[in-house]
Amino acid sequence: MDVLITGAAGRVGRAVRARLQAAGHSLRGLDRLAAAGVDHVGDLGDAALVARALQGADAVVHCAALHAPQVGQVDEGEFQRVNVDATLALWQAARAAGVRHVVFTSTTALYGPGAAADGRAAWITEDTPPRPRSVYHRSKLAAEAALRDAAAGGGPAVTVLRMSRCFPEPAPLMAVYRLHRGIDLRDVADAHAQALADEPAQRWRCFVVSGATPFGPADAERLWRDAPSLLRERVPALAQAFMQRGWPLPGSIDRVYLPDAAMQAWGWRPRHGWEAVLQQLDAGSSLVLPATAASASAEPALCS
Repeated sequence: MDVLITGAAGRVGRAVRARLQAAGHSLRGLDRLAAAGVDHVGDLGDAALVARALQGADAVVHCAALHAPQVGQVDEGEFQRVNVDATLALWQAARAAGVRHVVFTSTTALYGPGAAADGRAAWITEDTPPRPRSVYHRSKLAAEAALRDAAAGGGPAVTVLRMSRCFPEPAPLMAVYRLHRGIDLRDVADAHAQALADEPAQRWRCFVVSGATPFGPADAERLWRDAPSLLRERVPALAQAFMQRGWPLPGSIDRVYLPDAAMQAWGWRPRHGWEAVLQQLDAGSSLVLPATAASASAEPALCS
């Protein structure tokens, strides 16, 4: 398959490229930055550039976007231009080029705060109503809606992947998040590859992409009220590893993202859980930050 990857110089774009390259696809990349794997350098709003990049493509993986760190640093109108308007224009250009399938990288951040008002952890699926908090969240949600409306009239089918957090964070956070609201970048790339390989019957479909969880809906109250006891019960090896390293377990877990639909659709499985975080930490990987003074219950702003 001939695939255009937008945002090819970014973390997700590079990971997706490596995965698709290993699968034998023919690839071309587009990004504002010149880098390895970027064949077309320029802005996504450049219609002529996008048209050239799409010539002969069978599919598009659209990773390019402004992200949470740019909130407050970039004008809100630029979020609309890049994340919404350019996304729709890309789909329209893909239709003109005869592209069959667009895979759109979205985010679980658009669901907003996790804990429900009744003191239970939120159980989040594709059907959970979004609660966007920032222009980043609103722009990704608007882009999804624009793609859904466009695809309804024909042209490339759209697969939306709402991925949970996969950026470097302190190890205790990352390890616990892998159980309920985080995912390894390699699993993100694999989900993109699986989505791309699956010829969609629907015009538009949406999947939550997150790590596998040991929890079930019946655990919602305990997760919110007494996460340590539940973690010691369900994931004793993690609890033991935290005790040996002097890390506290989180007192409360406020949400669980469920990747069940993606797992059932493609047979995809997240393979890199909390153990991978500790292995990367011990190996000195830059993909995991040291624990330092961070606690396992810390909450960075504007996260997924």
